[in-house]
Amino acid sequence: MFDSGVGGISVFREIKQQLPHVSIDYLFDNAFYPYGQLSETQLVERITSLISRVVETESPALVVIACNSASTAALPALRECLKIPVVGVVPAIKPAASHSKQNAIGLLATEGTVNRSYITALINSYAAKCNVIKIGSNELVEMAEMAYRGTKPCLERLAKICAPFNNNVDTIVLGCTHFPLLSRYINQVTDHQIMLVDSGKAIASRVAQLLSGGEIKAPSQRIDRALYTKPNLDNPLIVGLQQEGFNQINLIN
Repeated sequence: MFDSGVGGISVFREIKQQLPHVSIDYLFDNAFYPYGQLSETQLVERITSLISRVVETESPALVVIACNSASTAALPALRECLKIPVVGVVPAIKPAASHSKQNAIGLLATEGTVNRSYITALINSYAAKCNVIKIGSNELVEMAEMAYRGTKPCLERLAKICAPFNNNVDTIVLGCTHFPLLSRYINQVTDHQIMLVDSGKAIASRVAQLLSGGEIKAPSQRIDRALYTKPNLDNPLIVGLQQEGFNQINLIN
């Protein structure tokens, strides 16, 4: 599994719930965090280079890109250079459009993600009849990182960011894997009738399908490792990863 920070932990939890005996290496590229501020060219170059190198040394059965920014930018290039399955994260626009009774949905993602042509194509394909309000916020990524470390976000600031959704949508797509880590706080500052939708369960189901379909053999012994690219992790993050159940927390070169 791969992300720039701890956002992919929201997907990691869903996979562990469905597949508790599968070993997972969770690689977070903290040396280049946050991905939402990188250009598409920078993302593609960094992601393909890093993941190709790690796949070669660690030989995983499959790769999960647990990052919306990375998936929307680099998924095709990554699939071209790897011989194993690559599962990406697609913002849950299709299920949100199906759920919405008012044909009004919100998309909450990073600034880079909301403006990509890939998102426009998803909306045109699956939510053409819906009014879609898009909010791009890189600030929420940092809020989620700090929340994972035990620091409660500023609800006043969060409410201001999410304010355009109130009275205008009945469903919000959490289009960044960091944002489910803020779900309970987003629920507090938005209309309680608004439903939050993310892609975690769908990604976990796809991984389970691959593992059970004969394409991939699951390991017999479970060892979960957190791998990172920049030294000197802060202690609250280390504690969070240990509580998540990672057996090892290792720096990779």
